[in-house]
Amino acid sequence: MFESLGLSKTAELVYRAMLSQPALGVAELTAHTGLSAEEIRQALDSLAEMALVRSSWQAPGLLRPTSPQVGLAVLIAQAEAKIAQRQQEIEAARAAIRVLAETHSSHLRRDELIRWEELDGIRVRLEELATSACTECLSFSPGAAHKPDAMAASKPLNQLALERGVSIRAVYQDSFRNDPQTLAYARWFSELGAQTRTVPTVPFQMVIVDREIALLPSDPGDPQTGAIEVHSPGVVAALCVMFEHVWATATPFGTAAQTDVHGLEPQERELLRLLGDGHTDESAARKLGLSVRTIQRMMADLTSRLGAESRFQAGANAIRQGWL
Repeated sequence: MFESLGLSKTAELVYRAMLSQPALGVAELTAHTGLSAEEIRQALDSLAEMALVRSSWQAPGLLRPTSPQVGLAVLIAQAEAKIAQRQQEIEAARAAIRVLAETHSSHLRRDELIRWEELDGIRVRLEELATSACTECLSFSPGAAHKPDAMAASKPLNQLALERGVSIRAVYQDSFRNDPQTLAYARWFSELGAQTRTVPTVPFQMVIVDREIALLPSDPGDPQTGAIEVHSPGVVAALCVMFEHVWATATPFGTAAQTDVHGLEPQERELLRLLGDGHTDESAARKLGLSVRTIQRMMADLTSRLGAESRFQAGANAIRQGWL
């Protein structure tokens, strides 16, 4: 039980025996514990070094146990001092890493814009940002599901950030609730202390760290083209405002989406808006992260509820009835 304080199991066994019967000598301790005489002597030497036994005042040459409230409290204080010193060393190392990282990347930040073209480079940069985050991490995650390898890679980094006290807020698409793996990941994420919400459509992929650095796709329509890292205070501030606006209208994870006065769920209202803007079933499906068949089923249901016989009439009825 006390191995973390430097007390071996053998020494602890002898110490407990002496506390129960302080007058036991080596021979009696041998019989009482089942240990050999040599093991008893080694344990007594260890206990003496840790000030858990001391010479008797009344019977010189005999050892008596020190009170646990005194002896073990001293060991705990010593262990706490070592932990505090180790923590100071870690904080000093962390500060040195920040200085080294700033020196290493200072030449990249002159224009306050860094382009990342390779997926490996983007992954490494995300790891660096997750490790260096001090206060807050905000993110947009479009699409219906996360790739398993991406989720596996981000898990330990997110967990370490949350354990350091970093606040994490993530916005996903409503459609992610249809993917069991992504749903399980979001549930695990929330249980660790992260806050997760969903909206029908997420503008684009985005990560903001400490409201100082933002990572965005070079082309929101094709994330494979690379990413842009932004350090401009004005641009990052504007992105934070946009995030807060989306966050305020999003549905918290674990709660059902709220319907409006017309009985429309956010996803249904967004589908009507997309089709009203001229999107096809296919492009609306991509925007919402749903299958084309699901879009067609939703639209058929909306058309029926609007009392329409065609999509055109459904759109006109939606405007006339105040659904849009």
